Amino acid sequence: MENDLRNEGMWEEINHNRNFMKCPDLDVELHSDQDKKMPQPPLNIAAKGEVIELPTQLEMEIINPSYTSLLDSRRSERFYDKKAYLAQNQLAYLLWSIQGIQEIRGEGYASLRPVPSGGARHPFELYFFARAVEGLRQGIYHYLPQEHIGEKRSTIEFHGEIVDYKERVTRMLAGQKWAAAAQIVLFFSCVPYRGEWRYNAFAHRVMLIDLGHAGQNAMLSAAALGLESCCIAAYDQVQCDEALGLDGYEEYTVYACAVGKPRH
Repeated sequence: MENDLRNEGMWEEINHNRNFMKCPDLDVELHSDQDKKMPQPPLNIAAKGEVIELPTQLEMEIINPSYTSLLDSRRSERFYDKKAYLAQNQLAYLLWSIQGIQEIRGEGYASLRPVPSGGARHPFELYFFARAVEGLRQGIYHYLPQEHIGEKRSTIEFHGEIVDYKERVTRMLAGQKWAAAAQIVLFFSCVPYRGEWRYNAFAHRVMLIDLGHAGQNAMLSAAALGLESCCIAAYDQVQCDEALGLDGYEEYTVYACAVGKPRH
């Protein structure tokens, strides 16, 4: 295997990535912006457009409350009922379970959420493409967790309609046509300075670990709601960043997850 990779000229890059996965030398001085008393970045991106309140009874749609059966039932599924609609309270629960804010600590220093994050930095924003959600226009939305701190409620922001939905999603997800049949597609973006402010160059490995926590919450919550899901790491960076209105440097797409009604 190693000889094949060397022949392809990839070994240097693979070796670099293997080392990136390892724990860094913790004796090295961080000299982070937090140590330098630099201003802390905001915990979330504030709303800029039309704000929509989702239903408050988030738990009424839970149909799989047993933790053991939840673990047994969670699978990556790529086939969805194209004719069905996602209920707004299902959407609300899903968003809250991934990035909802349960508590703010230290005068806005950190947020506690249903997912763990190194240093409670939570460097992600959550967007979604809605194809078939009851009462919502087909389009792009942004989750606003700061609107209901400590409450199991969800507020979203409308970013715009999508005319060529199937084609747009397929291009964004590297030709994976099946994802466009899901009722929604979640897109996680990273705002890296939230982690860098505290951990400097050590932040990025930890942020990738945090991303896995968020993805697992998305899939387990979907299973609890009786929905199917599949997380996606193959996507077109330029297409996704452009569609979500991200600059590709201070904020950029890092993950996606299709969620839909089961076909059977």
